[in-house]
Amino acid sequence: MKSPWKTRSIKAVYDNPWIKVTHREVITPGGSEGVYGVVHFKNQAVGIVPLDEEGNTWLVGQYRYTLGRYSWEIPEGGCPIGAEAPLESARRELLEETGLQAASWQHIMDFHTSNSVTDEAGAIFLARGLVQGQPAPEDTEDLRVRKLPFAEALQMACSGEITDLMSIAGLLRVNALLATG
Repeated sequence: MKSPWKTRSIKAVYDNPWIKVTHREVITPGGSEGVYGVVHFKNQAVGIVPLDEEGNTWLVGQYRYTLGRYSWEIPEGGCPIGAEAPLESARRELLEETGLQAASWQHIMDFHTSNSVTDEAGAIFLARGLVQGQPAPEDTEDLRVRKLPFAEALQMACSGEITDLMSIAGLLRVNALLATG
């Protein structure tokens, strides 16, 4: 479908190794002049729902600077666009954050976050056939890893205790997959 928006100009107003923010002068679909700010992410988001044979999963807890609060999430991270495949990033992130390696991987969904202001895209994977090793978090991460029944993690997402959208979507998707066999 052709865009009903017309872009008159684009100016970069901020750029760092992870994001680029542009200010855009536009003509809206209704024909009026307007402005639009776009946040472009330089990494694709990847998330992993690890699931063992006993029905347990793993969550990662950390203080999120942007929110000013602690957050429980599925293991997740960034995939350098064009430099690494999302599955390879998912394998790396699962190992770094939890110490887990998986024998079986299933891509379960793609998504866009806050698509009214950003082009960020992501992929979520289900990891099975798990073997525990040692986590190796990055220097910027102070993580707590929690193994718990999948049903408890799902309840945390449904009750609002987990607020991270990628985690909520991944847990709900895995629950739907488990329900259909």
